Amino acid sequence: MKYISKKLTVEKISIQNVAKKFGTPAYCYSYTQLKKNINNFKKSFKSFSPLICFAVKSNTNISLIQEIKKFGLGADVVSIGELMIAIKAGVNPKKIVFSGVGKTSTELSYAIDKKILLINAESKSEVNEIDRIAKLKKKKVQIGIRLNPNTDAKTLTQISTGKKENKFGVNDKTFFEIVNYCKSSSNIELKCLSVHIGSQILDYKPYEKMLKVIDKIIKKINFKFEFIDLGGGMGISYNNDNNKLDYKKYNFAIKKFLKKHKSKIIFEPGRSIIANTGSLISKIIYIKKNGKKNFVILDAAMNDLMRPALYGAIHRTLPSIKKNNVLKKNYEFVGPICESTDKFTSLKNFQELKEKDIIVICDVGAYGMSLSSNYNVRPKPVELLIKGSKIKVIRKRQKHKDLI
Repeated sequence: MKYISKKLTVEKISIQNVAKKFGTPAYCYSYTQLKKNINNFKKSFKSFSPLICFAVKSNTNISLIQEIKKFGLGADVVSIGELMIAIKAGVNPKKIVFSGVGKTSTELSYAIDKKILLINAESKSEVNEIDRIAKLKKKKVQIGIRLNPNTDAKTLTQISTGKKENKFGVNDKTFFEIVNYCKSSSNIELKCLSVHIGSQILDYKPYEKMLKVIDKIIKKINFKFEFIDLGGGMGISYNNDNNKLDYKKYNFAIKKFLKKHKSKIIFEPGRSIIANTGSLISKIIYIKKNGKKNFVILDAAMNDLMRPALYGAIHRTLPSIKKNNVLKKNYEFVGPICESTDKFTSLKNFQELKEKDIIVICDVGAYGMSLSSNYNVRPKPVELLIKGSKIKVIRKRQKHKDLI
């Protein structure tokens, strides 16, 4: 996304034209950025050719998953719905990993029937249930066990998943017990040690620490895992300061680990693949001055983009037309929903705005639409894929009649 002749553009199309043709609020995604992200990720770790499973929870649009699949990626799913979407998108079941702490019997049964690569179990009870269903179906099921490595990812508390106080995975004692149980089962084939320590990680050191924990566990248990699933969590720069995870250092740490343990690495990236491909286009309804504050009230709201309300996340916010030598003002960008948390950001020295101006909220491709809701009976926005000078509607705008 860049300014051309002072107009903000995605690929070869101006945001103004997108808003005029498709209305607001609208999500639009750049195909070129998506391709660049995938190729960069693959290139960064090509020395050991990992299986890359896109984290479907970050973006559940079937058209985008179809595009991602074309680059040879698999899918990491956390519900039966996500698994259905991945299969419908044409993802090879042998490239699908099913994660999550609370898989129901129905979900496990469906996954077993679809013969996916791995079900990553997160408790002794879940392993028992997989064993029970597999026995009934007279099938042998490949599973992984998710270890909680008690590693602080140094990220937001709300998206930390690898510390002992988090609900995810099992501790080393339980891990050993499950391994021994699997050895005696004729319906379970233990194939994978799985970990995932959090999201929006910008420092390779927590990953390095995580690998050391895995190394100790494997040495202690003396078990050969065909796969080591390292999860995802790779962060991006949301404020355009180029502060991002050093893939080279992470790659070096993994290669060092693989010299001792000959396993196939699985990655589950979501945000690093899709986040910066997406933008949310919104129109200013009103500009209201309350005391010292200038409120910019947008037609997009927290139901369209939940991250700022949920995590206090901050996204770059840009005008669709850049104006030089104009009055600068301080603005608070908010939505029309009846909640004080329906706020996107506060910005100082922003160019003066007018009602009906178009605003763009950047880097919303991950956990934008997938966290959206119909709160206040608001229809969900249209989703658009932009490829060069072509626009494809990849999800129609909902209508009130769909909801009522």
